[in-house]
Amino acid sequence: MSIAAPLTRRDIAYRGFHLPAETTAGGGDGLLVTDRGLVLEGAGERGTWTSPPVRVGFPVAEVVPSWTADSPDGCWIEVELRGWHGDAPATDWYRLARWAADDHSVRRTSVPGQRDGDARVDTDTLIVTGATVSGWQARVTLCRPTGSPTSPVLRSVGAVATGPTPTGPTEQPGYDADSAAARGRVLDVPRYSQRLHAGQYPQWGGGGDSWCSPTCTSMVLAYWGAEPAPEHYAWVDPSGPRPVVVHAARHCYDHAYAGAGNWPFNTAYAGLHGVDAFVTRLRSLVEAEAFIAAGIPLIVSAAFRADEVPGLAYDTSGHLMVLVGFTADGDPVLNDPYAPDDDSVRRTVPRQRFEAVWQRGSGGVTYVLRPPSVPLPPPPAQPNW
Repeated sequence: MSIAAPLTRRDIAYRGFHLPAETTAGGGDGLLVTDRGLVLEGAGERGTWTSPPVRVGFPVAEVVPSWTADSPDGCWIEVELRGWHGDAPATDWYRLARWAADDHSVRRTSVPGQRDGDARVDTDTLIVTGATVSGWQARVTLCRPTGSPTSPVLRSVGAVATGPTPTGPTEQPGYDADSAAARGRVLDVPRYSQRLHAGQYPQWGGGGDSWCSPTCTSMVLAYWGAEPAPEHYAWVDPSGPRPVVVHAARHCYDHAYAGAGNWPFNTAYAGLHGVDAFVTRLRSLVEAEAFIAAGIPLIVSAAFRADEVPGLAYDTSGHLMVLVGFTADGDPVLNDPYAPDDDSVRRTVPRQRFEAVWQRGSGGVTYVLRPPSVPLPPPPAQPNW
């Protein structure tokens, strides 16, 4: 098989707002600032925080939001985005999520069917189609039923904006990662197989082929010692091979998408367990090496044909894996949940070929999960974390 074509590099910019520290950066209505985050004021049933416009300095093609929040039973949040250009909005508002931590009272869901001449929503992504957009703005509404004594808590919200896919190889400033610190380093992330759950719980996607994302999220939470306590998944019956993965699949499940692979729903689930979590895009494995050097495993999304990447002998239109390290020669070491058992999860793949299917398949989509006490590596000149 021929070597993949040279990779293109897209403009990518991430901006997150941590609340309450950055509450005054935006505008709030009906909310109270607490040391836990933003909550509803008084007996109000709805309150909204709107971010300032985030100008990214390049034409925007896609925006993916992410957030961390809590929502007691019966409560939920709604997350919206709109495009921005110059000094004014460039699109209407589009709703990306109606999200709740649990599913007893509120169905966690993306909102299909939103499309006009300016943009459209594809599950977890706002795709610009006709408008001129060079920035974004987020709006999060906290909601609770009448008479509820508890409130949702909003702790963070952000988004990654991405420029159009270049038509050929492009030159961009390199990122000065400490590659030497990542080479030969493999983080001790537990190995979980999604396929051990084949046929389980069809109401949440049926395990097997469809639980790659929550399985990866569970692996990384376990690496940080942040997985849910056993009493939180005692309802899993029979307990099966790993009930914590069933718990994650249920609580990441998007009822409109009919799957557990909604990107920000997975990071929002992780955020319920005490970690800082967000979705971004990375431009290359050089950027990923900076995270491994910092001790932070990454969850990455790729698409490929069987054996397009030696060692990955199956077809997928989109699959999540945990990047746990690099060999001394710089080849990626993965925890790939699409394995028949836990012992088979660890795989090493050729660097160039894997980078190509990651960048081509999702534009470098990456979940970043880490305790607040673990610092992120310094970002590149065009910050994408």
